[in-house]
Amino acid sequence: MELATDRARLIELLAARSFRYQPAAPFRLASGRTSPYYFNCKTTLYHPEGLVVVGRCLFAVVAPLGVAAIGGLTLGADPLAFACAYCSEVQGNPIEPFVVRKQAKDHGTCLPIEGNVVAGDRVVVVDDVITTGGSALKAIAACRAARLEVVHCCVVVDRQEGGREAIEAAGVAVTALATRTEVMAVRTATPPPPRHDR
Repeated sequence: MELATDRARLIELLAARSFRYQPAAPFRLASGRTSPYYFNCKTTLYHPEGLVVVGRCLFAVVAPLGVAAIGGLTLGADPLAFACAYCSEVQGNPIEPFVVRKQAKDHGTCLPIEGNVVAGDRVVVVDDVITTGGSALKAIAACRAARLEVVHCCVVVDRQEGGREAIEAAGVAVTALATRTEVMAVRTATPPPPRHDR
């Protein structure tokens, strides 16, 4: 399927499964800010269709860049890296996944980055949601400290609150598979069906 078709479906899934709006009880974000809306991308990325669609979207963006690997800060980046890696293998153009630990292990190899990457590799950093860009910037810094060449950053949702600009100011171009505006437009047009616990 083409990227435009997959992006449209991903936005529909995000609108139905991951977007929450409650102005009476704002959410506290990882950045410390509060907001009346919240994106929990895990409810989309941990869904079979969502995982397949996001993998195809990421591969379509990343494959032309000629990179060796894709990854980011655990936990938000993990399903993205693995979905893209799986899709890349199916397409005959394997791209290695890697994980940036929030804190290096204090035993064994003590590596801050887990995966089959070596100094000099060209990599893409991924994240599920960017607000200030803090998680992506931390992953970029860790990659650079490991002497990996970060050539791009790809995110599922850009909340359009300065994160993209912060990452680009660090010298890394950003691709967002969806923006807050796009998801909210779909959500407004088609309210999600009620969800039932299984």
